[in-house]
Amino acid sequence: MPREFFRSDRVAAQFQRELAELLRTEFKNPQLGLVTLSDVEVTRDMSLIKAYVSFLGAAETPQKCVKALNQHAPKLRRALSGRIRLRVMPDLRFIHDDSIERGMRMEELLGSIKVSQATDGDEGEQEEAQ
Repeated sequence: MPREFFRSDRVAAQFQRELAELLRTEFKNPQLGLVTLSDVEVTRDMSLIKAYVSFLGAAETPQKCVKALNQHAPKLRRALSGRIRLRVMPDLRFIHDDSIERGMRMEELLGSIKVSQATDGDEGEQEEAQ
C-alpha cells in the first residue's frame, strides 16, 4: 500500500525551502555565523512551525543564537506569508539542532577506541615475539 502524504508534510517541505532561502539571502547577522536549517516540522493543525537550526562559526552560544532568531521570528513569518499562501500563517519557533555536534563527538569516541585497540594490538604482538 502506498505511503500517505499528509498536507502538513508537504507544507513543511515548502516552508523548509522558503525559510532556508530567507535565512541565506535576507537575514544577515554576523553574530550567528552560517545558519543551517536541518529540518522543519509543521503541526497537524498547521498552527506551529518548528525549525531546527545549527550554527557554524557563530560568535555566540547556540542558545543565544536561537534566542536571536526567535526574536526575529515575526519578521521572518511576515516574509514567509508573502511567499507561501495559507489562510492562517503558523507561528514560527526555532530550536537548536545539536545532532551535528553529537555526531562529531561520537566520531571522536569511535576514533579513540580504534586508536586504543591499535596500540593494544601492537603491544600484544611485541610480547608474543619475545
